[in-house]
Amino acid sequence: MSTSTLQGRVALVAGATRGAGRGIAVELGAAGATVYVTGRSTRERRSEYDRPETIEDTADLVTAAGGRGVAVPTDHLDPERVRALIARIEAEQGRLDVLVNDIWGGEKLFAWDTPVWEHDLADGLRLLRLAVETHAITNHYALPLLLRRPGGLVVEMTDGTDEYNRDNYRVSFFYDLAKSSVLRMAFALGHELGSRGATAVALTPGWLRSEMMLDNYGVTEANWREGTKIQPHFGISESPAYVGRAVVALAGDPEVARWNGQSLSSGQLAGVYGFTDLDGSRPDAWRYLVEVQDPGLPADQTGYR
Repeated sequence: MSTSTLQGRVALVAGATRGAGRGIAVELGAAGATVYVTGRSTRERRSEYDRPETIEDTADLVTAAGGRGVAVPTDHLDPERVRALIARIEAEQGRLDVLVNDIWGGEKLFAWDTPVWEHDLADGLRLLRLAVETHAITNHYALPLLLRRPGGLVVEMTDGTDEYNRDNYRVSFFYDLAKSSVLRMAFALGHELGSRGATAVALTPGWLRSEMMLDNYGVTEANWREGTKIQPHFGISESPAYVGRAVVALAGDPEVARWNGQSLSSGQLAGVYGFTDLDGSRPDAWRYLVEVQDPGLPADQTGYR
């Protein structure tokens, strides 16, 4: 990717501790942006995920990639903390060009194929707060700053395209509702931002090789293909850098408004903008899911990456 396409631009990746958020932040840095990264896992204190990744580490990776990473510990359920975060960006930069809402925090709060009346209610409601309320709070405070200059971009990160989620039950009641809500959020923001010179989209990665997913398969990014011995369909998976490059492509596109209000995927955008994953491939996970995995066909990524 270019090292200067986003020089002088300021981004906020909300929820950048790990996974897609970290991949997006690093790729924005590689394109030359100043990137504020937020989350609840710091070197001093871990979130309930109790994992080693921290926002300080993400900021260091952004800087090492060629940008400037700024870590700001933030609980996006706390309106005052979010207000202070945006006030700091305004004071230090005077602008915000890209907002990526990747706040999630729900990995330990949902149960697979468990109906709503059997699902733990407290966990389900907290999942909705973490996945939906946080995005609303962040948009409320961040968008006035983003709208100061024309051309701003808001990326609402979710799991699944609008088309796929419309036709498929996703995991459980609470998970399904959370991910579909974020898709609709981007649609609504498109109406509110489009006439004011900014663009909002929903974006989903495919089967993401996050730190947690790699751990689940007992592999690393270096030897991830070993995971196909456990689950052959894992061969369609993608690194967090792939969706990061999708965001960079959108942020650098002078005609990005053509996507306003739409649901997009990393594989779809790779076909449009020409970027690749770290290994030079272009995995198209959502097409693969519909045409190969969901119908129960044998794993075969030929023609899909």
